[in-house]
Amino acid sequence: MIVIDGQNTGLTVSNYENLEDLLVKMMESENLESRVVTDVLVDDEAFSEIYPHQAEDIETSSIQKVEIKSVSVTDMAVSITTELETVVQIMSQGGRKVAELFRQADDAEALELFQDLLDVTQNFMRMIAVLREEFDMSKSTEFNAASQEISGVLTEISEVLENEDWILLADLLEFEFIPSVEKWDRVISLLRQDISE
Repeated sequence: MIVIDGQNTGLTVSNYENLEDLLVKMMESENLESRVVTDVLVDDEAFSEIYPHQAEDIETSSIQKVEIKSVSVTDMAVSITTELETVVQIMSQGGRKVAELFRQADDAEALELFQDLLDVTQNFMRMIAVLREEFDMSKSTEFNAASQEISGVLTEISEVLENEDWILLADLLEFEFIPSVEKWDRVISLLRQDISE
């Protein structure tokens, strides 16, 4: 039995060679069109691959039931925007803490925390880029302005890092990075509205 989002599809697991074949065919079906798979249950136990293409090694002859749970792309995007608001807060607080540590001349801890802040910022920007592409935000002036501003600030930060001027870096974080990051709250709110409509 193959179940998608609580509905029995009427399809049989044994019609497929292995679990990967089954999952690929289900993803290509109209049942999962414009949807994102969140969970796969094999005989009522959560399945996730430990190594790439592990599902290919699982023969369907040993499986009675596969259940696939999904959400719409729109619902997933709205959920991501909620998470991004939390990330904005983390970036803002992180910028304050790093600036404070540099001003206290605790350079080693500041640099370690700064690296974490850069990683979070990179991941944030990647996710924003995906949403921009998926939901065509290229015409949004606020989105474009916020993107250009944070890119400019990150370029300045990169230049200051090369000179190892930690006080100037603290100033950049406090007076340019944090205000730039906090503008994303409004942009993300507008993005969520656009996605929901």
